[in-house]
Amino acid sequence: MIWILTAGFGDGHNTAARSVSDALVRLRPEEKVEVTDLVSDVMPGLSWVLKAAYQAAIIYWPAAWRLAYKIIGSPRMFHQDASWQLPLLRAMEQKLDQERPRLIISTYPIYSGVLAALRARRDVPPLVTVITDSVSVHPIWVAHPSDRFCVADDETLRVVEKLGVPRERIRVTGFPVSLAFLEELSSPARQPVQRILYLPSTPGRHVAATLEALRPLLLSGVKLTMPVGKHGSRLYQVLRRFIDTMPSGCVEIIGWTKRIPELLRTHDVVICKAGGAILHEVLAARIPAVIDYVVPGQEEGNAEMLTSRGCGIRTHSPAETVGAAASILAHDGAAGRRMRAAMTPISVPDAAIKTAQAALKLAKLFESS
Repeated sequence: MIWILTAGFGDGHNTAARSVSDALVRLRPEEKVEVTDLVSDVMPGLSWVLKAAYQAAIIYWPAAWRLAYKIIGSPRMFHQDASWQLPLLRAMEQKLDQERPRLIISTYPIYSGVLAALRARRDVPPLVTVITDSVSVHPIWVAHPSDRFCVADDETLRVVEKLGVPRERIRVTGFPVSLAFLEELSSPARQPVQRILYLPSTPGRHVAATLEALRPLLLSGVKLTMPVGKHGSRLYQVLRRFIDTMPSGCVEIIGWTKRIPELLRTHDVVICKAGGAILHEVLAARIPAVIDYVVPGQEEGNAEMLTSRGCGIRTHSPAETVGAAASILAHDGAAGRRMRAAMTPISVPDAAIKTAQAALKLAKLFESS
């Protein structure tokens, strides 16, 4: 049995966990693979409050989140003997006794500390830590030992090595994105009409201003697709007011969907935040990106990863965002084609498979020793 640990603070940790799980099932269909958000399972009430506070902070109070992000790095807060971790420690020990996993994979950094506390008094399975940050890696990821660290790229490898991790414990596997990026599309990748994919994550007033700035482009014939997911309720009035003033058919609103890999590969440009998962999905799909929001501290390295290679444009206002999108679409998408070409050498749509292979190789190494 292989146990994958995650936590729902941001989409990247869960995306990585699910993708690695799917890859393991593909590679080893006979083996049981289980994904667990142990924080939610053990402390559901506290987890709900913390996740809600996290979402509110990154959307409405980014300066407060920047401060919290620095505080989280305090060694005292995540010391392996910290009392708040005791429920996690008890639950993890019970799981180890019941299921006896031969390998643990973590896509969230706090679990290595819990395992370190357990390792001091008992045998534990080998641990693979999948770091979901790019370039600007938070020190909490390496505060406690792991038998293997999987990172997105060579630059992140060098950062992790500078944080004190021996190079032989690090593998560059790419960020684990959905296996759907490896599947053939049922429809042509590019449509006759230019299409913008907008994944809103900012406050409603910012989304409203962006939509208003997009109006001339949409009236000129460009199509807009907006998967709103968990933001649907808070953006309902904003979206309703805008759609009511637009011609029918130029804007498509989508709720919860599993079609993001398909949508990324069938649109000409995406407007999105600098989340670890979405930007690596952008790379997997090779779609030019306009980054309209960066969570302070946490996502700055992700944005740098894309913009420094000429694969994305970071903007700071709705007017800049729409101007960047228009420049990518101009001249029949000439700039977009250059950006897609720049993405080709660093696109890793099979990163989940590579991560799963690295994990299985580690498990085999421990079993043979």
